[in-house]
Amino acid sequence: MREQLHDVHEWLLKEHAGTVCADRLHVISGELARIHELGIPGSVVEMGSYRGAMALWMRCVLDALGDQTREVHVYDSFAGMPAPGPQDSAHLAAGELVSTPEDVCATHDAWGKRPPQIHSGWFDETLPENLPTEVSFAYLDGDFYASTLTGLRHCVPRLAPGAALVVDDYADTAVNPRAWDGLPGVKRACDVYFGNPSPMTVVVGDGDLAFGRYERGGA
Repeated sequence: MREQLHDVHEWLLKEHAGTVCADRLHVISGELARIHELGIPGSVVEMGSYRGAMALWMRCVLDALGDQTREVHVYDSFAGMPAPGPQDSAHLAAGELVSTPEDVCATHDAWGKRPPQIHSGWFDETLPENLPTEVSFAYLDGDFYASTLTGLRHCVPRLAPGAALVVDDYADTAVNPRAWDGLPGVKRACDVYFGNPSPMTVVVGDGDLAFGRYERGGA
C-alpha cells in the first residue's frame, strides 16, 4: 500500500498539477498521520473538492495508515465558483472550476479507492445539515472570503479536541514572504472569524505554499 501511495503522489502531481503540489500533499499526509497516531475521533472533511484530487490523497493516506474506516466528506457547489465579493481579488471569476460528483468518483475509481461522501451545493446550504457532528481534520479550500468564513463558522465548533483545520490560500506574507497571495479574501475571512491575536499559524513549504493552520485545544 505504501508503494501505491507513492504512485498516487506522482500521478496527482502530473494529472492534477493545477490544484495540488508536493507541499500540499506533504502537509496533508502529516496532518492525517497525526490524527491517526493520537486517536483523534471524527471524520475528515474537505470544503472545495473540485475533481477530487485531494480527497483521493486523503483516502489513500488514511488507508495506508490502516485507518480505512474513517470517513471522508467533501463539499462543493459543482457549479463552479460564486462571484467574488468586495474582499476578494479578481483572480477567479464566477463559474470557473466547474466539476461534477462523477469527476470526484472517477478520480477515486482510477485507483480503486472508495469515494468520499459527496455533498453538492453551496456551503451555506450543505454545511448546516450535512457536516459530521465530530471532525478530526478539515481542509478548507473555498478560495473566497464568504466561502471561507462560512466554512469556519460551521466547522470550527465541530472540531474534536486536538483536531486541526488547514486553510488553503491563507497567505501571511509578513511571516512567509514566499507565500502566494492571489486570493486575499481567505486570510481576511480568517482574521474576521478568529480576531486578533489570531490562533492561526503559518505553514511554510519548500515553494510558495500559502497555508494557515488552527488546532483546537484539549487533546
